[in-house]
Amino acid sequence: MTKKKTFIISGIILLLSAAITLLVFMTAPEAQREGAAIKTDMLVDVVQVNRGNYTPTVIATGTVQPAKDITLSTQVGGEVVNISENFIPGSFVKKGEVLLQINPADYRNTLQLRMSDLQLAKADLSVEMGRQDVARKDYELIGEELSGENQDLVLRKPQLESARATVAAAEAAVQQARLNLQRTTIRAPFDAHIISRNANVGSQLAPGTELGQLVGMDEYWVAANVPVAKVNWLTFAEDEANSGSDVKIINASSWSEGQYRTGRLFRLVGALDVQTRMARVLVSVPDPLVRKTEQDTIPPLMIGTFVEAHIQAREIPDVIRLNRDYLRQGETVWVMDEGKLRIRQVDILFEDADYAYIRKGLSDDEKVVTTDLSTVVEGSGLRTEGEESPQDTTENEEVQE
Repeated sequence: MTKKKTFIISGIILLLSAAITLLVFMTAPEAQREGAAIKTDMLVDVVQVNRGNYTPTVIATGTVQPAKDITLSTQVGGEVVNISENFIPGSFVKKGEVLLQINPADYRNTLQLRMSDLQLAKADLSVEMGRQDVARKDYELIGEELSGENQDLVLRKPQLESARATVAAAEAAVQQARLNLQRTTIRAPFDAHIISRNANVGSQLAPGTELGQLVGMDEYWVAANVPVAKVNWLTFAEDEANSGSDVKIINASSWSEGQYRTGRLFRLVGALDVQTRMARVLVSVPDPLVRKTEQDTIPPLMIGTFVEAHIQAREIPDVIRLNRDYLRQGETVWVMDEGKLRIRQVDILFEDADYAYIRKGLSDDEKVVTTDLSTVVEGSGLRTEGEESPQDTTENEEVQE
């Protein structure tokens, strides 16, 4: 009985506790917030724009190549008997400097033989001239007119022409022999930088043998690729009086920061690059190996180097220049107009690596939004740092209990 009473009393206590708890929750006061609304304009950064005249820069990439590049070869054969100390890779030579000497003995002998042949031919011509005089006197003694062909035979005109032709051939042979003798001495065709040499003393050379590679040291070219749409904004050198656009050559991978070379836009190559389908241009760089200046800060150009060419385009008048980072999708710009967001469609005339040059869509003194917004709605409220939002208030806030 005692256990049964204990269970009954415990159950009653649990039921009473549950009833009291339910009653407390049902009668507790409820707090209510009605009409609470906080409206805050988006904080943005802006930049004010104005129209002006600007000179954009077209950045192109290309490789350095020599303006003059030849493979030196022989025109006559023979044994090499002497090579200049300057005819080694890396050396510099002047125009007309002797680089290599082929044994001239055989060619001197040939010249002597040809000169002897010439003397014999001239002697034969003199003998024939004497015979001409005799024939003319005999013809006059006959006193009879002959036809033109017979008269020429009697006066020995064919023999005279033959003798003269023999003399002319002998003179040509002498000139050729003298020319071959001169060709045994190989000279530099222009002021050059020696890139390679393929012959040594004792080498037996045949006509046409390649002796080495020479490049001109007065000028190098940078062969660069430019988008076709930007070619019309560039100025090319038509002659010495009309120089091309200024170009700054930069080799970021090898040169120190701030180092560069200057050049001129030289020619537009009349064919697109096969792989990139871009226009090919040539930039002329004078004194590429820094041979005519004593400044140690100017870096030399190396053939085959991959460089950047910063080409100065023609001036663009009456446009607004805007950082390309502030352009939005679909060639639009965000403008802050009287505290509201306006989405403007703009007409971009030209773009370089950093800026867009806008012809229509923006006006002077307008404020372009530079902040990236997660929500873009026409007419949204905007404010800048230091401005107090006129809508930064809590309206119709009421708490009831």
